[in-house]
Amino acid sequence: MTKSILHLDLDTFFVSVERLLDSRLNGKPILVGGTGDRGVVSAASYEARTFGAHSGMPMRMARQLCPEAIVIRGNASSYSEHSHIVTDILKEKVPILEKASIDEFYADLTGMDKYFGCYKFASELRSYIIKETGLPISFGLSVNKTVSKVATGEAKPNNQLKIDLGQEKTFLAPLSIKKIPMVGDKTYQSMCHLGIKRVYTVQQMPVEMMETVLGKHGRTIWQKSNGIDNSELIQYHERKSISNERTFGKDTTDIYKLKTTIRAMAEQLAFQLRNGGKLTACVSVKIRYSDFNTHTKQAKIPYTAADHTLISKVVELFDQLYNKRLLIRLVGVNFSDLVSGNYQMNLFEDTQKVVNLYQAMDKIRHRYGSRSVMRASTLGARTIGSMFNPFNGEPPVVLAHRTL
Repeated sequence: MTKSILHLDLDTFFVSVERLLDSRLNGKPILVGGTGDRGVVSAASYEARTFGAHSGMPMRMARQLCPEAIVIRGNASSYSEHSHIVTDILKEKVPILEKASIDEFYADLTGMDKYFGCYKFASELRSYIIKETGLPISFGLSVNKTVSKVATGEAKPNNQLKIDLGQEKTFLAPLSIKKIPMVGDKTYQSMCHLGIKRVYTVQQMPVEMMETVLGKHGRTIWQKSNGIDNSELIQYHERKSISNERTFGKDTTDIYKLKTTIRAMAEQLAFQLRNGGKLTACVSVKIRYSDFNTHTKQAKIPYTAADHTLISKVVELFDQLYNKRLLIRLVGVNFSDLVSGNYQMNLFEDTQKVVNLYQAMDKIRHRYGSRSVMRASTLGARTIGSMFNPFNGEPPVVLAHRTL
């Protein structure tokens, strides 16, 4: 039976979510990512791309190329929430789903031609996602993952493309070799030095020659260039961990800044747990020093999604891990061993007031954003998991910190 593999990609996803939340951003050049000297562009709108800005580029360079761009610090929880909405739609509609990233999906529609017509089904599915979420999405449909992914790239922005059986090589031939998955910047430069810039050139080469030049990697590129890809979908399963990291603009030993940052991370991740109906039983903290040596420490805890429990454990692990003689470049917090469940009151420690407090805080966050209300102890790290929106300067609500 001929396979039918659908690849879907939410166009400029982070930018699209920001525009969904604030329509005044429509049509303007947008850069989403870190705003410090070491910041990196996570997403660039098509308006910003016309100036040469793109994802993965240092933010400083992108701002030089496009000085008119509105720079927004990404809101991970908001993007995750919208990604979950699309994921839930796809889980309900397609027989086999692979979630390749927060904004990229594969679906195996093999056999559906007998009943619906795969292209018609995919078209209706795309229209439904756009209607339900307000987010632009593109798709490619072919006999395998590689050709479908490349087709999606050619279909963008906000469009769709089907590659008929037997037309894979013809479709790929005129494209830049950089369009083939697995061909990164370094591989592309190496191939350009050999005079290989188009997929057609690779198609005309013996696979042995590609192997000689690039090793096993060369064989894989040759196969993909010829539209050959027998890889199966990795069926989607719920994630088992969530994490957050912060790279400082300047390496630091400021203990107040470090602890404020990890408290804010723990608070933000705890909200994500409660928002997703999850509990965690394993907490870990990561520190990367200025010499790039990285150390982690973890601890098992009773299942919980409570801020005060998780924050205190994160700080405890940090104190055990921290070497005061070295500058720190990065800190991170991870919650793993996730299971479905809701926060329950601890009869020995909590009061009904604490439970009510969490419910009230989460209600505000759902309405106004994940960092609209925070503990005073995390105020110094207000950019963790949040953004600066030039059209919304409302200050967050601050809770006085106390030990619970």
